[in-house]
Amino acid sequence: MSKTCYYEILSVSKTASEGEIKKAYRKMAMKYHPDRNPDDAEAENKFKEAAEAYEVLSDAQKRATYDQFGHAGLEGGHGGGGFGGGGFGDAFGDIFGDIFGGGFGGQRGPQPGQDLQYELEVSLEDAVAGTTVDIRIPTKDICDACDGTGAEPGSDVETCPTCHGAGQVRMQQGFFAVNRTCPSCHGSGKLIKTPCKKCRGEGYTHDNKTLSVKIPAGVDTGDRIRLQGEGEAGEPGAPRGDLYVRIRVKKHSIFERDGNTLYCELPIGFATAALGGSVDVPTLGGKANLKIPAGTQSGQRFKLAGKGVKSVRTSHIGDMIVQINIETPVKLTARQKELLQEFDESLQGKHHKQHSPQEHSFFDSVKSFFTGDDDDDSKSKKDKNEPWN
Repeated sequence: MSKTCYYEILSVSKTASEGEIKKAYRKMAMKYHPDRNPDDAEAENKFKEAAEAYEVLSDAQKRATYDQFGHAGLEGGHGGGGFGGGGFGDAFGDIFGDIFGGGFGGQRGPQPGQDLQYELEVSLEDAVAGTTVDIRIPTKDICDACDGTGAEPGSDVETCPTCHGAGQVRMQQGFFAVNRTCPSCHGSGKLIKTPCKKCRGEGYTHDNKTLSVKIPAGVDTGDRIRLQGEGEAGEPGAPRGDLYVRIRVKKHSIFERDGNTLYCELPIGFATAALGGSVDVPTLGGKANLKIPAGTQSGQRFKLAGKGVKSVRTSHIGDMIVQINIETPVKLTARQKELLQEFDESLQGKHHKQHSPQEHSFFDSVKSFFTGDDDDDSKSKKDKNEPWN
């Protein structure tokens, strides 16, 4: 038994999850496998160390014993030995299936059908309210003419002489023996003399079908809807795969969505911003009235509670955030320019600061920045750690 720390061998922390340990072991086993490193004693030793480390750390009971007592605990009978524990067999089969194209064990059973994925684009309105959509997908079904055998009805089907019907042959790779798919019958265990005319010996037919998919209210981009048994057909006697409909919500011209919150940018005139008023705001449920207080600044945000999106998993309804964008008038007439000039002149004077507090605060800060002087008010705010106006 190796005396090197098992966690160090696999380069994982002592708090590593089962998945992290398995991933680390797979990486080392693929790298140092003897068949990939012939006549390399060092690689073979690293491969054995990795296998030993994984055999212990993949078993919850052995890992707990090792964490408490170290190597002495395993040698002293606190834990078991050999390759029979934990999830070693699963990872072992996965790894050598990657290397050799097969796994360990006897004749395999009927394989279930493959899962399918369909990407469905929906509008924001449909995603929020829910809807039903028809989709058309390709299908792979067991041939009804030959019942999936691939042989013309009435013709003979022979047992494969290479694998004797097992569908797999045992191969010796270095000091490991593995099973891989039979090259003669490609895993079916049978040889077909006269292929089925309808499916051309494949055992499956290909077509298209239309499915009605119910989109629940509140779905968002990345959500998946599972349609059980709507994937590809499996081998005779095995279940079909599933169909996963992956949602992608289209970009909206007015609203942006972040989880259950909706955002909307609302342009208003500077007169409304200065004097205050009331404006209608679009929501996904219709119009909502928003009161604009006098002196509203561009970029200021207002919340409309309960006007967002209802969660697909709970009954919580999000909010809608309206951001104000003050629009500067364009294409002014001569008279309008004159009135604006008069208005601007009326703001000048000793009360100018109260009309544009942010402007004066900014330029006071700029002046202090270049002169290196802070006025008493700014110093006191810095000392008190208060926010700037």
